[in-house]
Amino acid sequence: MPELPEVETIRRGILPLTGGKKVERLIVRVHALRYPLDGLKLACLRGQRLEDITRRGKYLLFHFSRGWLLLHLGMSGSLRYLPESRPPAAHDHFDIRFQDGSCLRLRDPRRFGLVLFLEQDPFTHPLLKAFGPEPFSEEMNGAYLHRRSRGKRLPVKELLLDQKTVAGLGNIYVNEALFAAGIDPRKAAGSIGLSRYQRLAAAIREVLGRALAAGGTTLRDFRDGVGNPGYFSVQLQVYGRAGMPCPRCGASVVGERCHQRSIYFCRRCQK
Repeated sequence: MPELPEVETIRRGILPLTGGKKVERLIVRVHALRYPLDGLKLACLRGQRLEDITRRGKYLLFHFSRGWLLLHLGMSGSLRYLPESRPPAAHDHFDIRFQDGSCLRLRDPRRFGLVLFLEQDPFTHPLLKAFGPEPFSEEMNGAYLHRRSRGKRLPVKELLLDQKTVAGLGNIYVNEALFAAGIDPRKAAGSIGLSRYQRLAAAIREVLGRALAAGGTTLRDFRDGVGNPGYFSVQLQVYGRAGMPCPRCGASVVGERCHQRSIYFCRRCQK
């Protein structure tokens, strides 16, 4: 699933190419993705100007002159900018066609993505209103994580993956941040002290910052808004490296399943 760095990379790539353009029409090729695609509501965007594109967690928010489009890429979706009309391929389910002939095209082979037209403040929508702070915000610090973890027995990795704790974190970067902070992903969240959470908060920002600089992580088919792959995969320290030497101590990286998700860590370096 595209995580925060991938979604932010797409946002940064397509905004300069589409900002200020007016919508000619919207093309819907399937009845539903994760939720039904309401063609009548989406048609309200015709003739509207795209004023801005922002992000909340892993969601993209398209700000039009009247209303918003809320978009999520699901498990394997991608959003591409096409400078001119091109015949759709399989799994190309949704287009925003602009008056200059260019378009944004959503491809979603597994149909776990989401496209919703919202007339009201999107930040009050049930999908977004309970989100925790963004990783780069001042609120997301060691004291905050320590406070959120008190009394919790669940593994620290699961605490971080809860979008109510921190918005936008996903499995790849949580594994990487816990390695950078030297924390075992299976460790009970409530048993970790303040100083270690301070180190973890810094590691989260550092890992995400490097991923953004590299254009995200391409593990299968991620591409940015103009079709380029992300290169952070060559910098991954533990994710997907089970059985390979730990880059810090040389011991074998362990790969396990925890709460139905893959975890990767070094038994020697992470306590």
